[in-house]
Amino acid sequence: MKSNIVFVFVSLCSAVMNVLADERSFSIDYKNNRFLKDGKPFQYISGSIHYSRVPRCYWKDRLLKMYMTGLNAVQVYVPWNFHEPVQGIYKFEGDRDLEYFLDLANQTGLLVILRPGPYICAEWDMGGLPAWLLQNPDIILRSSDSDYLHAVSNWTAVLLTKVRSWLYQRGGNIISVQVENEYGSYFACDYNYMRHLHKLFRFFLGEDVVLFTTDGNTDKELVCGTLEGLYATIDFGTDTNVTTAFSRLRRFEPHGPLVNSEFYTGWLDHWGDRHASVNIQNVSTMLGHMLSMGASVNMYMFEGGTNFGYWNGADDDTRFRSVVTSYDYDAPLSEAGDPTDKLLAIREVIKNFREIPSGPLPPATPKMAYGFVNLQKIGNISGLLDTLSPQGPVQSQHLLTFEEMKQYYGFMLYRTKLPQDLPSATPLISPANGIHDRAYVSVNGVYQGVMERDVTLVVNVTGRLADQLDILVENMGRVNFGSKISDRKGLLGNLILGNDVLTDWLIYSLDIDEVIHSGWPQSMRKDIRSGSETDGGSGPTVYSGTLQLPGPAHDTFIRCHGWTKGQVWINGVNLGRYWPQRGPQQTLYVPGPLLSSTLPNNITLLELEEAPQHSRVLFMDRPLLNTTAAPP
Repeated sequence: MKSNIVFVFVSLCSAVMNVLADERSFSIDYKNNRFLKDGKPFQYISGSIHYSRVPRCYWKDRLLKMYMTGLNAVQVYVPWNFHEPVQGIYKFEGDRDLEYFLDLANQTGLLVILRPGPYICAEWDMGGLPAWLLQNPDIILRSSDSDYLHAVSNWTAVLLTKVRSWLYQRGGNIISVQVENEYGSYFACDYNYMRHLHKLFRFFLGEDVVLFTTDGNTDKELVCGTLEGLYATIDFGTDTNVTTAFSRLRRFEPHGPLVNSEFYTGWLDHWGDRHASVNIQNVSTMLGHMLSMGASVNMYMFEGGTNFGYWNGADDDTRFRSVVTSYDYDAPLSEAGDPTDKLLAIREVIKNFREIPSGPLPPATPKMAYGFVNLQKIGNISGLLDTLSPQGPVQSQHLLTFEEMKQYYGFMLYRTKLPQDLPSATPLISPANGIHDRAYVSVNGVYQGVMERDVTLVVNVTGRLADQLDILVENMGRVNFGSKISDRKGLLGNLILGNDVLTDWLIYSLDIDEVIHSGWPQSMRKDIRSGSETDGGSGPTVYSGTLQLPGPAHDTFIRCHGWTKGQVWINGVNLGRYWPQRGPQQTLYVPGPLLSSTLPNNITLLELEEAPQHSRVLFMDRPLLNTTAAPP
């Protein structure tokens, strides 16, 4: 008798769970112009956060701050190149653990609006598309080109299979999924491509998930970016009239909820610009206006984060402009995840539309000014090739691109010999504007100058017949928006020295990140001492030092004042680019969990142009994001 009672009880529990699962739904109520969640009217108030720009150890902190501000959802991009950096090799661990991020959001009480691409823009390198696609010289990205569709289909099968169990209808927290991104802004306007993606998403995610598109606020963008069966949304900021924008959307999506998928709380920075800002009052007023209309709104960004390493994108509208390392975005949460006055103003608006979770906002993380650290010169790049390029050079009569060398980021060195004596300054020219993106020129190890895409296509050199000509080329980030996203890197056209076309190249792929991650140069140079000084120097040169913390490890900001341009690593982690003389960014964010409170913290710096006499860096307790320093 007892066993029968247990069986009945278990059966009842199972039936109840099945009913609850069946009740989980997220859909569009076209008749009443709203979303329905579990059959009830629903309006989302969301913010964008990119897990790829925030250290994993801080994901929970940032999500909790978003929840306590009053958000009920977060919007998340998935960068394809972050997860498939090499074709067929997928990475979903550590800072790439998408499912862990989704789980943390779920635990925090946040729904998810997923934007899996395959193209995301996001001021991210190549808009999230992997650079290995460019090994095919004829590929047409974001189109129904068969080679591109094959790669997209393979990636989509991997990604959507992973996220399917996280759909709200299946017990997860993903309420809607975007197909492609702002496709109406792209020249191709290829409906067959969009139809292909639509079929893929439906095949892997099912018929009941809400699929949507996002496009800019123009007729052209909405014509080319929308497709029957995908719910149309738009994006705009405080410089746009809300009524006009939503009226335009209604011409393409006559019924259903109004959605601003990217309401701009700030904007991005390029090197050489001033730090972008958007007025707090304008943001809070427009947010309140849209919410009072019943619109669902996602704030882009809610926290921007950091373009660590080489992940920044670039624009190429009138000329090539690289995005800075910081993606602070003047967002409600700062680059370091700290609440701002903008966040507090937004929170006051949200209180008028939904109940804010009780309790205080989590505070800013502690910051520490650790002071100056002196660096010692290790050597110039030309003399370190045995270490930085252990595989040796590739010999080629003609120039090869990064993509042809299967080196997608960072630096490559091109080496040849002077074809004649050059007793007086002789122009080295890139006639086809083929410097992608900056080239640092040396002869026999003596720095001659820099060539820069769209800016400086000639540098004068001197030397003797058969002298060694080295050209270190830096990839400054691929174009992430518009028609020029097929942005190959390296030396893309012949270089002419005087009257000679240069040939007979040795081309070195530099594995500098892996070498530094393995402990170099500290592990190989016993004579390195923090505090030793150098007399400065010119041309691409590596420097090193150590930081010993006086106590616990906290967030900090490294300032390379007096240095010209380069890259910084701490404990093997690439913090990103510094370029104080162009600005506006003057400091790089250093997350506290990267630092050790007991062991010496290794600092490695690659200065590309001119080192200062003092050869030191400064660790500060606050960022400087809006200054252009005068040359030292």
